[in-house]
Amino acid sequence: MPDRDRQDATLEWVERVATFCIEEWGLTPITGRILGLLMICDPPEQSAGQIAEAIHASRASLTSNMRLLTTIGLVRKARIPGDRTAYYRIEDDAWQKVIHRKIASLGAFGDIAEDGLALVDDTNSARTERIRAAQQALTWLRDITDRHRMDS
Repeated sequence: MPDRDRQDATLEWVERVATFCIEEWGLTPITGRILGLLMICDPPEQSAGQIAEAIHASRASLTSNMRLLTTIGLVRKARIPGDRTAYYRIEDDAWQKVIHRKIASLGAFGDIAEDGLALVDDTNSARTERIRAAQQALTWLRDITDRHRMDS
């Protein structure tokens, strides 16, 4: 594939990652583009300037999004000896972190649903069934994940 076609295909893929991050996780487009770029770039470490240029973002918007991604542990800031530039790379376990956080938040909502069941005294009502359905599904997911962690 010629370099220009490869670059266009890469940017299209980065946009697909960004669209997923927007639709599924409510992230900003720039945050999704950063994640996509850091997944596919070579070398894996990129400066803020390189990232901004590649995804056509301003340095100001890039800075706040990089801060978010480093704070939540998906991206790591790295220094190269003898180079004053800060570089960024996606954490090796970034996707594990995403999955664990999602499961933990769903499990936490299962706990909230359990508390809701305690508030409802009519065991066979439609509202009880709505709460019970959420509680059972979400605590099932949490329990499966807990068992998997114990087996590992």
